[in-house]
Amino acid sequence: MLEHTQQDLLLAETKKVKTIKCVVWDLDNTIWEGVLLEGDALILRPGVVEILQTLDERGILLAIASRNEYEPAWAQLQAFGIDHYFIYPQINWNSKSHAIAQIAQEINIGIETLAFVDDQPFEREEVNFAHPDVWCIDAADLSGLLDHPRLTPRFITPESRLRRQMYQSDIQRKVAEEEYTGQNEAFLADLSMVFTIKTAREEDLQRAEELTMRTNQLNTTGYTYSYEELDQLRQSDDHLLFVSSLDDRYGTYGTIGLALVEKEAAYWTVKLLLMSCRVMSRGVGTIMMSHIMNLAKAAGVPLRAHFVPNGRNRMMYITYKFGGFNEVDTQGDLVILENTLEQIQPFPDYVDLRII
Repeated sequence: MLEHTQQDLLLAETKKVKTIKCVVWDLDNTIWEGVLLEGDALILRPGVVEILQTLDERGILLAIASRNEYEPAWAQLQAFGIDHYFIYPQINWNSKSHAIAQIAQEINIGIETLAFVDDQPFEREEVNFAHPDVWCIDAADLSGLLDHPRLTPRFITPESRLRRQMYQSDIQRKVAEEEYTGQNEAFLADLSMVFTIKTAREEDLQRAEELTMRTNQLNTTGYTYSYEELDQLRQSDDHLLFVSSLDDRYGTYGTIGLALVEKEAAYWTVKLLLMSCRVMSRGVGTIMMSHIMNLAKAAGVPLRAHFVPNGRNRMMYITYKFGGFNEVDTQGDLVILENTLEQIQPFPDYVDLRII
């Protein structure tokens, strides 16, 4: 039986290094050499294309925070053939700290998972003052950047390589949603969503480990599991390990959910339930939980769940409470909830659910 004690949690938190999910770039004398609006003859900074391409392949997102006029700056990125690498560009005359906050909000990631590259000490200091958790990098210090541990994920999965395209599809969805004039459920139905739940296989474990490392907001405990631990749990008769994926008419979201259930004679316990924040507004947050509740009910046991607050995951506690879970015990920060399974939320009509 694999247990996480309070001491284990504290040790894990001490060792945990925040991986970078997005690198935000200045333009003048950073992406390129020269100043656009001063009419300089611009050339790309040596090595920058390789850095952009490699980070993109690793699944690290790229964005822009530049004091410039949008149209000529974007036209220059297009002329260099690198515009497609960047999402949510903030090219305007606002402060860089405001741009950084806007990017984090648009992508829906923690500010501590952003890095910022700029040639100007003033700009880096302004960002660092407003956002101390942002990693600020001097544009003169790009050599060796690709070897930094915060930018070198343990695994690079097929989904890592598609992450930017997935976010670009999300942008299309958001535009469609803003333009939609009907009810929200009608819009969700119009997406033609397919939600798939399957028992984790060996080929799913790299992405499963990545999810436990990257997902903080829609994560019930913050427990992290290595590939080796997940492989052990996958093969254990005392555990269930599920992964879920989501697709719609705009493309795939990829593997977006993970659940670990420990089976005991008296009750089952959801040790971990997490969902990618990219699907927060898609009305699919309770599907995995309801599936597990149905399984526990069929097995004739009540279902317990663990919750550990991290300052950002209260939505998952609310999900449990709305799902009929009640607190039965606390052990330090660990909250233990239980559900008698008398009422289980039905699966939403606007989703095609596939359990394989």
